[in-house]
Amino acid sequence: MNNRYIFRTLLILGALSTLTACGQWSNAQSVPPTTVAPSTTSTLVETGISASGQRSGPSAQASQLKLLELGFWLADPNGKFDDTTAQAVMAFQKYFQLRPTGNINAATAHLLEEITNPATATTKEGTLAEVDKSRQLLFLVQDGITTYVMNASTGDDRAYEEPDGNTPGVMIKGTAVTPVGSFKIDRERPEGWWIGDLGQIYRPKYFVGGVAIHGSMSVPAYPASHGCVRVTVRAMDFIWDNDILPRGTQVLVYGEIS
Repeated sequence: MNNRYIFRTLLILGALSTLTACGQWSNAQSVPPTTVAPSTTSTLVETGISASGQRSGPSAQASQLKLLELGFWLADPNGKFDDTTAQAVMAFQKYFQLRPTGNINAATAHLLEEITNPATATTKEGTLAEVDKSRQLLFLVQDGITTYVMNASTGDDRAYEEPDGNTPGVMIKGTAVTPVGSFKIDRERPEGWWIGDLGQIYRPKYFVGGVAIHGSMSVPAYPASHGCVRVTVRAMDFIWDNDILPRGTQVLVYGEIS
């Protein structure tokens, strides 16, 4: 069993233990004071997976735990519907061909409840990253096992002409293409933000020329980059902190954008 699978399992079990502890009463709490009248109203609390939109709470936590179980990365299954949860929901929706809104609607909740098999990349051996341009997803594979799936945004195949961020007065022309093929990560920048010719990028891992997997403040549901593969800043930190995608790691890019 690989280390990242164990890490994901421990994360889920930790959240489950928190849920159990929160549901227990001490002896002092088990009998309410006789001077307090019982409440005549009740509040409906969603405790399982439900169409909870982007609301935080027990239902969000149930969804987070199931997303992690199925391999869709998010930072912390604590019930708070943060940006990484929205990204995980979007990745789940893309993988299962639902409209990628990042909201847990009725169709998403139903499928999330029913699905039991984890998401898988096309690769069944080796350690690599897969970039699926058709679905705009990044798959992280270790020893043939898909450990995580992340929402991604690649190049949109459009022509552009923009100012060079590093050379005042110079315009850069090109086409926003993420090249298809098999590559290897050959250079990287480990710390913080970097000013690239076409904008800021976060902790990039380059795999062909100036094209990299990197963190970004904007990772929409559709292709939007100049050719790089965008993931969220927190996802990129996770990749670095867990020594995923070191130099020499294969990056397999396939598919077409629609």
